[in-house]
Amino acid sequence: MNLHAVRAIYRFEMARTARTLMQSIVSPVISTSLYFVVFGAAIGSRIPEVEGISYGAFIVPGLVMLSLLTQSISNASFGIYFPKFTGTIYELLSAPISHLEIVVSYVGAAATKSVVLGLIILVTARLFVPLRIDHPVWMIVFLLLTSVTFSLLGFIIGIWADGFEKLQVIPLLIVTPLTFLGGSFYSINILPPFWKAVALFNPVVYLISGFRWSFYGLADVSVGVSLAMTLVFLGVFTGIAAWIFRTGYRLKA
Repeated sequence: MNLHAVRAIYRFEMARTARTLMQSIVSPVISTSLYFVVFGAAIGSRIPEVEGISYGAFIVPGLVMLSLLTQSISNASFGIYFPKFTGTIYELLSAPISHLEIVVSYVGAAATKSVVLGLIILVTARLFVPLRIDHPVWMIVFLLLTSVTFSLLGFIIGIWADGFEKLQVIPLLIVTPLTFLGGSFYSINILPPFWKAVALFNPVVYLISGFRWSFYGLADVSVGVSLAMTLVFLGVFTGIAAWIFRTGYRLKA
C-alpha cells in the first residue's frame, strides 16, 4: 500500500476540517446541546426514567448516533464530490495510487472527524446529564464501526451525486428520519407489538440499540445482532464502492 499517498490525502482532508472548524465541529455540538436542553430538560421532567435510566441520560447514545451518521455521510460525500466538481478527480485516478488507497484515505479522514465529534459530544453531555459507560471497549468498537460504515456510504453518495443539492437528499430524507424513528429518544419496547415489529425493519434501530447497550447494558435487540447488522452494512457499502471503481460509474464520464 502506498502509505505516502494515503497520508497525503488524509492530511489534506483533515486540514480542510481545521479550516472549517465552525461548520465541522462547533455547529453539530451546539445543535446536539440544544437537543439535550429541549428533550432532556423539558420532556425529561415529564419522563423521569426509562428502564431505570434518567431520560436525559437515556437519549445520549441516540443523539451521538444521530450526529455520527449525519456527519460521517456529510464529511465523506463532500470530500470526494469536491474533486469531481473541480475536475481534480481525474488527476487522482491517474496517479500511482490504487482505488483501495483512495477509499481508505477519504473514508479514514471522514471517520476520524466523526469519531472526534462523537467524543466531544459525549464530553459535552456530561455537562447536562449524569453519564456512565458500562462497556467502554464496545462503545469504541460501535463508534468506529459506525463511523467507517457511514463514511463509506457518504463516499458512495459523493460519487453518485451530480450536484450539491443531491449530497443532502439521502441524509435529510432517509437517514435522519430513520434515526429519529429508530429509538433515539425512546425504547422500541414501549411500542405496541405491531409497530415494534415494523421498527425492526429500520436498520438504524440495531445501531442505536448496540451503542446504547455499551453505555447502560440496555438493548432493544441482542447486542450480537446489532454488531452483525453493523458488519453487514459495512460489507454492503464496501461492495458498492468496489463496484463503482471496477465499472467507473460516475467517474469516467
